[in-house]
Amino acid sequence: MAKLYFYYSAMNAGKTTTLLQSSFNYRERGMNTMLFTASIDNRFGTAMIASRIGLEAEAHLFDTDVDLFVKISSELKSRPLHCILVDEAQFLTKDHVEQLGAVADFLGIPVLCYGLRTDFKANLFEGSMWLLALADELHELKTICTCGSKATMNLRIDEKGKAVQEGASIEIGGNDRYIALCRKHFNERLRATGV
Repeated sequence: MAKLYFYYSAMNAGKTTTLLQSSFNYRERGMNTMLFTASIDNRFGTAMIASRIGLEAEAHLFDTDVDLFVKISSELKSRPLHCILVDEAQFLTKDHVEQLGAVADFLGIPVLCYGLRTDFKANLFEGSMWLLALADELHELKTICTCGSKATMNLRIDEKGKAVQEGASIEIGGNDRYIALCRKHFNERLRATGV
C-alpha cells in the first residue's frame, strides 16, 4: 500500500537536497517521478526546485487553485508514475493534503512531502498542520543550532541581523532572512531585541 510521508524540519536541514536525491534514486532505477513546488517561491526561477548545494530539477507548480489529485491523474494518462515529491509542503492547503492522501490511497503512488513545520512565530503552517495530522509516516530531518543542539525554530531576521517577530507568516527567504535555532536561543534572540 502506498503511503503519504511528511519530512519536516527547521531551515537548512537539507529537505530539498533529500527530495532531489530521492527523485534521482527512482529515476536511476527507470522509474518516473513527478515533482511539485509552491508557485510563490521563485527564488531559483519559475517551476524549479533548487538546493543550496547546487542540485536542481524542474517541477510542476501548485497554488491554492490547483487540484493535485486531478493534475497527477492527468499525468498518469501519458506515463506511469512511481513517486510524487512535494517541496515547500508547508504551503499546501488542507485540500491539497487530502488530495495527496487520495493519490496514495486510490492511485497507489507514494507521496513524499518536504517542508517546514512552523513559521517564524512558532505557529504551524497550514500544510504542515494537516500533514502532521494525516500523513502515514512522519520523519524529522535534523539540523543544528549555533550552539550545537538540535534546531527546531526558524528565527526571522532583518537586514541588520536582529530578530523579527511581526509580519506576515509567509515571507520567502533563505539565510539572508532566517536562522535555524534551538528553542532556548530562539527565545534569547527575541528577548535581546526587546521583542
